[in-house]
Amino acid sequence: MPNLALNLVATERNHGASIALRCGVAELTYTELDEASARAATYLERAGIEPGDRVGVMLPNTMAFAIVYYGILRAGAIAVPMNPLLKAREVEFYLANTGATALFATPTFAEEANAAAAAAGAMCWSIDDDGLTALLADLPAQVEPVARLDSDTAVVLHTSGTTGKPKGAELTHGGLHRNQDVCARTLMEVGPNDVIMGCLPLFHVFGLTCGLNTAVAAGATLTLIPRFDPRTALEVIEHDHVTVFQGVPTMYSAMLSVADQFPTAATQSLRVCVSGGASLPVAVLTEFETTFDATILEGYGLSETSPVASFNRPGQRRKAGSIGTPVEGVEMRIVDSNGHDVPHGETGEIMIRGHNVMKGYWNLPEATATAVSADGWFASGDIGRIDEDGYFFIVDRKKDLIIRGGFNVYPREIEEVLYEHPAIAEAAVVGLPHDSLGEEIGAAVALVAGATVEPAELREFVKARVAAYKYPRHIWILDSLPKGPTGKILRRDITIPTIESV
Repeated sequence: MPNLALNLVATERNHGASIALRCGVAELTYTELDEASARAATYLERAGIEPGDRVGVMLPNTMAFAIVYYGILRAGAIAVPMNPLLKAREVEFYLANTGATALFATPTFAEEANAAAAAAGAMCWSIDDDGLTALLADLPAQVEPVARLDSDTAVVLHTSGTTGKPKGAELTHGGLHRNQDVCARTLMEVGPNDVIMGCLPLFHVFGLTCGLNTAVAAGATLTLIPRFDPRTALEVIEHDHVTVFQGVPTMYSAMLSVADQFPTAATQSLRVCVSGGASLPVAVLTEFETTFDATILEGYGLSETSPVASFNRPGQRRKAGSIGTPVEGVEMRIVDSNGHDVPHGETGEIMIRGHNVMKGYWNLPEATATAVSADGWFASGDIGRIDEDGYFFIVDRKKDLIIRGGFNVYPREIEEVLYEHPAIAEAAVVGLPHDSLGEEIGAAVALVAGATVEPAELREFVKARVAAYKYPRHIWILDSLPKGPTGKILRRDITIPTIESV
């Protein structure tokens, strides 16, 4: 399929009166969503946005996100989703990195968004659901989505390793369409009668592909929660008769923590639950299934793979702790440091090839060539193994990234902020084990000679400069940090003190 927005056009023709989106008491039918996105496309065109231009989307899980997102696609432009919690410096980088010409932002963070857009030379529209409705009210609807090729970039999602600034992964119309199609048909078996829980952030590839794109293509209802809360989630499951729940492990743990406040009947509508974003502890999986009488299927993917690469399929044998087997149209293998396949049971790096692999990193040909081989194999950076039945298991991460509650936190980014403080001579950010989040952010620092500073001051310094989920909750001061022969700081050798709650 060419333009991904044609999924919405097709669904509107077949299920126009069906509910596409629900958020609290507010609802949008597919006809209303299609018309609103078509008017958004007209607005973008009149603002001078041309096919191929990049447009930032810094919105929470609201109707406005879906309308703007499909409006951008319909106009032939490229969506650049962003976490609405980002600070101005982070937003400015995303805009400048992609050469974005415009940004839609939530009024809640309008100050950060406006400052970033001004610095990047981009237009900025601060809107919520009501504001967007008023903005588009008198505009005509675009007749047809702008023609796109399967190989054209639809979305740029920023991700990163530990060796530099965030990189924009280019996801194509064709790749996103096939990945969403696989999700709907073979993994979650979604149809028009399903209600999908939309509590995963839509600016994240998991929520975007498996939630929004899949719901629209299947004609299902996506019921949105702007910010996840376990009680709210369970109330919505009961009230909206949610059949498909998608979440990261911390969401399942959170719902278990309030399970005694809800009867088992509250979740009787659930047909399947999906977990991704981080490894789901087997104990959490088992307790959740017993408590809520619901099945959890675990999968695996990355921003660079649209995201789904492997999955435990419904109706087939499931292995707890496994990320399943490669999905339709995708190959996976485990290789050693020389790129050779390793025997079953042995560990190595997970390699992925298929329709889901990104086109490349935006304007970074060298980084793209490093990540994706000439014959299409993407190096995931994750260490895993494969058993005799072909099921994959994540063992560890090759990269030093930290996954806190399903969100990636990249040590280098936080270290660079710490180094901006005049008292810091050395800094290293590490992941600390955490019962519910999976990992918490910690930082070891050494001070400039003669300098004095309290950990709490450093914590507030970083907190003011990065998104709330990124700043280190635990900071400890050392005389110096361990280093290798070349002087490189060795995170793995850092002594971690007894941690007290913050």
